[in-house]
Amino acid sequence: MAHPALGGPRPAPRHRLHAGDILNHRPFISTRADEPHSKIWFDTSPRHLAGRGDPRHITQALRAAGWSNHSDPDYPHVILASPDQRYALALEPETESYSKWWRISCASDDENWYAQFGGNTPVEILAGFTDALLSPAPETAPDVWPILTARGWTHVRDERGHEIAEHPDGIMQLRRWNTVNNWDANWTAAALLPNGLGGQETLWEAYLGNAEHLVAAFATALVDPAPVPRAEFDVPHSSLVTHKPRGRQGDELAKEHAARLARARATAVRQRRTALTAQPVTSTTPAAPVAAGRRR
Repeated sequence: MAHPALGGPRPAPRHRLHAGDILNHRPFISTRADEPHSKIWFDTSPRHLAGRGDPRHITQALRAAGWSNHSDPDYPHVILASPDQRYALALEPETESYSKWWRISCASDDENWYAQFGGNTPVEILAGFTDALLSPAPETAPDVWPILTARGWTHVRDERGHEIAEHPDGIMQLRRWNTVNNWDANWTAAALLPNGLGGQETLWEAYLGNAEHLVAAFATALVDPAPVPRAEFDVPHSSLVTHKPRGRQGDELAKEHAARLARARATAVRQRRTALTAQPVTSTTPAAPVAAGRRR
């Protein structure tokens, strides 16, 4: 018999589910959302060559901090907005990993920038940028270059005012272009590999906008020497990294992620309390009546 709506065969009747079965029911299909429990993990360094990692390291932290979800459930993307609608993030995977998978923007009276990150940008490095969005910008932005040179990076400035810092491996670079257009991506980062033909292959590239405190937070995460967890076949260029089997596997990684989400919630709570405290107090005490004038 044809299905009355679709014109195809009528679907087979489903088995009756009890209440407990409905709560726990989900399709039985392998998915990367089952990680970190479904793989063997390795401590991988340097982190800038470790590959993209799990995007939930960023998206779930922002959601824990109160960012709202505006994603289309029928389209493979994630769209998030900060509680004050000041910041917006889009994650839209593309065919090529060097395409700009991540896009983050801010447009307000006092802040205006746009940032993009390639698909192979390690989430632990990108999280330096996004985590900084959860706290107010400092009154004075830190100087970016000492963050890098303290870790052995070189830093040069040319006659046009452009600046570049390079990792000792000659692959990772952070650059600042001297431009007067505030909307331009003044700061960029790139991991560039020799292609054997005299040119370079882009492993990942980022346009960081012009908010210097966010660039500093990104740079701090970039030079962090701590290894990041990756599965054996999730690194795009395994010959360039050090893979060490880690003692802590899925359960420990899940606990670390849960602790990260708890910190994001706590940060958001502190910021809300600070904002409420800073608001002027409006007196609710009724005004004293004005005395009537005396009759003569």
